[in-house]
Amino acid sequence: MADAGTPLSYEALADKTPVLTTTGTEIGTVAHVLADEHLDLFDGIVVKTHHGIRFIDRDQISAITSEAVSTTIADADVDALPKPDGEPIFEVDALQGIGPSLTDHLRKLFGREHWTRTE
Repeated sequence: MADAGTPLSYEALADKTPVLTTTGTEIGTVAHVLADEHLDLFDGIVVKTHHGIRFIDRDQISAITSEAVSTTIADADVDALPKPDGEPIFEVDALQGIGPSLTDHLRKLFGREHWTRTE
């Protein structure tokens, strides 16, 4: 279980933090936190699993620590986790333009970012 580590607020939850079932089995890692910052309302997390990205509601999260996110999800229920619903999310590759190729040099010159859809 994820008893180890310092308890954290959802606001301090880092991407790639392991997400665990009730038995301590790793489901995947945190892709991003869903929250309304203006209302200080935590909605849940999106988890990157071997089945793709999945949504875990705030009511299914029992603890957030610096080491892991513990959930109330049983191992048998992992495959039934829903895909996130809503607008697609896009991210920029921070390492884009780093490298020896001509394309990398042109990206450095023109500073054009390449957005990728996370799913």
